[in-house]
Amino acid sequence: MQTRRTFLTSAAVAGGITLLPYRLNAAGHGAHDSFASATGEVIVTPKSHASFVMETPLGVIYVDPVGEAALYADMPAPDLILITHEHGDHYNADTLAAIMGETTQMITNPAVYAMLPAEMQGRASAVGNGDVAAADQIMVAAIPAYNTTQERLNFHPQGRDNGYVVTVDGLRIYISGDTEDIPEMRSLQDIDIAFVCMNLPFTMDATAAASAVSEFAPTYVYPYHYRGRDNGTQDPAEFAGMLEGDIEVKMGAWYG
Repeated sequence: MQTRRTFLTSAAVAGGITLLPYRLNAAGHGAHDSFASATGEVIVTPKSHASFVMETPLGVIYVDPVGEAALYADMPAPDLILITHEHGDHYNADTLAAIMGETTQMITNPAVYAMLPAEMQGRASAVGNGDVAAADQIMVAAIPAYNTTQERLNFHPQGRDNGYVVTVDGLRIYISGDTEDIPEMRSLQDIDIAFVCMNLPFTMDATAAASAVSEFAPTYVYPYHYRGRDNGTQDPAEFAGMLEGDIEVKMGAWYG
């Protein structure tokens, strides 16, 4: 399958996006981590479950922002929003409307793009599995995210939802979205920071997640999206204990 490259051009051309360097300021933020990048640092602030913010030298990226707008009141407005799929713990149109700035752009999977209000579609790009979008100097590759266990196939069918690999200021950041232990995850290379889901019945358990992460071996990994249904919550500390190799685990304040 050939990869289609979708380009979000500068704001002066076709209403696209310009991501400009700015001074990072973590004062007043909630619990966060800082990672050295080529020209500065990337600050990661977990917000809730699957929602987090990345402040980079090239702009502010929100991932799957849901919940009350007040949850993001201490953060700069997003330059770019990434949406992995349509479920309510990843996509909420009211939240998006409340937090988007005047120049905010979005990258979504095609299914979410079709659900967006018309005014948001004009500021969004639909990027499917295997596609790549460029937002100024930020590259966003859409990685498959899907279920493989028979009784879970209806949650996240193959081909619909996205994970992402974001390349920004010299760092490669993997965002799993909702997925099980799939070959496309295991074959990732040169990942600096990974966000990997684990909850049942919707994604995978901690054992499967640890096995996959041990294989693609990111420098840092955040276990996230780990509260489940019907005793499906996974223990991030148990996940950390099962990892092989020199992988540093970042826990994050996902649930308060």
